[in-house]
Amino acid sequence: MSGEEKSFLEQLDRTLQLRSVREQITPIISRVQAELVQKTSALMTWDPISLEVFPDPLPAGIRSSWVFVLRAGADTGAERHPNSHQRMMSMRGSGDMRTECDGEWRSNLLVSDPIAPLERRWISIPQNVWHRPVIGKESDWVVVSFHTVPAEELIEERLDRKRETRQMRYLGS
Repeated sequence: MSGEEKSFLEQLDRTLQLRSVREQITPIISRVQAELVQKTSALMTWDPISLEVFPDPLPAGIRSSWVFVLRAGADTGAERHPNSHQRMMSMRGSGDMRTECDGEWRSNLLVSDPIAPLERRWISIPQNVWHRPVIGKESDWVVVSFHTVPAEELIEERLDRKRETRQMRYLGS
């Protein structure tokens, strides 16, 4: 990770550690977790976080933020964002955010321990990089992510059974 990217993540990390921010994000997490409980066949649920929640100016380029809850024991499959650089922090639980590099999957085990090093809690996933969350069986994994496009523009791409790329937007799906 470059020094510039580490500084970017440190700024996001300081913002997410603020009590006022955590107090506003906690109800969103609860709502998204409850939705996952109701949707028994879903591997994950999500909801955007209004950028107004964050009192400090966010790093330049951040245009949306999200809470994702990923089901314990799930492998949600490979996805990528063709229009956004994603920065993601492990908020509760743990998981392996695997990334594809030169045709091989690399493991990135992330934990939610606030005193763990930044690199064990955060991951930076550049635009168009395939990533694949794999969650342990012990608990659901709650993550907060930041993207470089507005929430309504965030695109996810996945490969279908014919190995053709299909796109969806998180909002309205």
